Amino acid sequence: MTAPLLQLAGVAAAYGQSRVLFGVDLTVPSGSAVALLGRNGMGKTTTIRTILGLLPIQAGAIRLGGRPIAGWPAHRIARAGIGLVPEGRQVFPNLTVHENLVATARPQPGGWTLARVHDLFPRLAERAGHLGSELSGGEQQMLAIGRALMTNPSLLILDEATEGLAPLIRQQIWAALAHLRAAGLAILVVDKDVAALSRLCDHHVVLERGRVVWSGSSADLRADPQAVERHLSLAAPAA
Repeated sequence: MTAPLLQLAGVAAAYGQSRVLFGVDLTVPSGSAVALLGRNGMGKTTTIRTILGLLPIQAGAIRLGGRPIAGWPAHRIARAGIGLVPEGRQVFPNLTVHENLVATARPQPGGWTLARVHDLFPRLAERAGHLGSELSGGEQQMLAIGRALMTNPSLLILDEATEGLAPLIRQQIWAALAHLRAAGLAILVVDKDVAALSRLCDHHVVLERGRVVWSGSSADLRADPQAVERHLSLAAPAA
């Protein structure tokens, strides 16, 4: 049996003496999209930081492509095939759009190039000479996604994929993610739009106070609206 692309098993982590993750299990198969859900402060970003090696684990295991990566430095984990679109976008404000895209690029034969990123987000081609600080929030999110793709990852992680964006821009971001998922890129995504996540993702994991309290497919999520209300305090996703 092929190993999952990403697997967390019983992962525990802490900030100093404060334990924040308690035995988190999470699996992202190759080519799939998985949503990580939960209210603010429930451990979603901490889980991502732990995956990326920015926070050491205290117990459990993290495997990427079957290889244990816990304890690796963050740059090695990134080069192993994880691209991050961080919360708040964090584009380089004093670099142009073009420079942001090529600054951390890791070319691969048949992989992501400037031309492919521009095809996905034509607005970035139009704004190529503008500084990151001159972009709108939506343009910065497109740039953050494009920058991550230019590293040619096997797994794309997005923390708050559409937070604070206008409705039209959110639609464009979800359409781009659907395109990436259809092309076979594995995705782990955090967002508050449960309806959009239920359309994009194969599987959903809900965290509460650093513990997995619910997991299931999109069909399971739609069939269990009480779980959405109980753990997320959001309206149930549309069928």
